[in-house]
Amino acid sequence: MQSSPRKTGQSGFTLVEIAIVLVIIGLLLGGIIKGQEMITQAKIKNIINDFNGITAAIASYQDRYRALPGDDRTAGTRWAGSTSGNGDGQFNLAAAAGVTPELYNNTAGAATAEVSLFWEHMRLSGFVPGATAGAVSRTPPNNAASGLIGVQTTGMGFTSNIVCSSNLPDKIAVAVDTQMDDQSSAGGQIRGMLQAGPNPVVAAATSSYWETGTNQYLICKNL
Repeated sequence: MQSSPRKTGQSGFTLVEIAIVLVIIGLLLGGIIKGQEMITQAKIKNIINDFNGITAAIASYQDRYRALPGDDRTAGTRWAGSTSGNGDGQFNLAAAAGVTPELYNNTAGAATAEVSLFWEHMRLSGFVPGATAGAVSRTPPNNAASGLIGVQTTGMGFTSNIVCSSNLPDKIAVAVDTQMDDQSSAGGQIRGMLQAGPNPVVAAATSSYWETGTNQYLICKNL
């Protein structure tokens, strides 16, 4: 008598196995989302620390030298190879003829612009880390969002000296303004401008922040 053939078909996953896999996937996704949120929060804190740190460093420089960094008219006699400002209390660009008046100037024609000299004076004085010789000493530093940090006089509705930070994702820009000021992009001590491209010239403030997940903002703080 012949025996019946043995069944060799493969069995599928059980409900328990599928449930375990789904739990693992959920934990992984939760960890990724939590990690991204932690990175965003760290960037927000770094941007806030930049604003507070530069504001404090300017005050310390003024207390020590009785002058505004970049505008300091005695810097050239204090540090060999440095250039002095004109001492009028503003970040002027008059010495850099033909250069667009914006906070990120470090071109050859802007070598004596006070917005560039600001970083040279701050680094030479030790209030800001970085190179202290050559054009690199006048290069604006990057922020936590790979944008630039710079200073200038007036812009975005301010009539005072301001410090600005560019390329900030919308969530970060809103959080910084909320935590430091009034969450209004068009008023207060911190204002924002929607960017059409990276590191833009400071213009008029945007009427309001819009979180789309893709918007980037330039935000400026009154000094």
